[in-house]
Amino acid sequence: MESHLAVLLPITAVWLAAGLVADGLPRLDHAGVLRQRAGWLLALTLAGLASTAAVLVAGLMSPGRTPIDRAAGTLDAVALAALVVAACTVRRVHRLRAGAGAFATAPGTPAPHGLRAAAAHPLIALPLQVTTLLTVPALVAASGNDRLAAPDVTGPAITVGALAVLAVGIRHALRHNRLAERARQPQPPSARAARPLHV
Repeated sequence: MESHLAVLLPITAVWLAAGLVADGLPRLDHAGVLRQRAGWLLALTLAGLASTAAVLVAGLMSPGRTPIDRAAGTLDAVALAALVVAACTVRRVHRLRAGAGAFATAPGTPAPHGLRAAAAHPLIALPLQVTTLLTVPALVAASGNDRLAAPDVTGPAITVGALAVLAVGIRHALRHNRLAERARQPQPPSARAARPLHV
């Protein structure tokens, strides 16, 4: 195994885990579980940001062609996606965790559709999954396979990647809209009557 591949694999694993946890958040129907998974997602996201930044900073400070320097040189696109994650995703996940905590006062409390719609917002899962996708070329280059650098492969690979991002973004947007529509639907009289009064 190439030495800089060993540096990139943990970063990819963290971003992949964050993307998978984010994708499963809207399917959770209990507020307590949603709060717990949002906490996991926040920790994974911060770990991904910290590890990516650490490799980039270490690459800038290292002399010559060390493994860290070579790994940092392949993370340019990942760094841009990570900036989007830091600007958009972290705040939303933090608010989602706080909102789920407000509902999780008792075990088994259902997660309302509005909370699940917030969990399905495209700016939570999509930036994480795009960041994971952008680590693939870095891994391929680090493994010594320069096939993606060939002119007859680079164009189709970029096209397939862009189509994959578009498809994932549309999927997240549709799921978010579906849950948001459910949250806006009026509750039946029985559900309103069962709601405790706050004085």
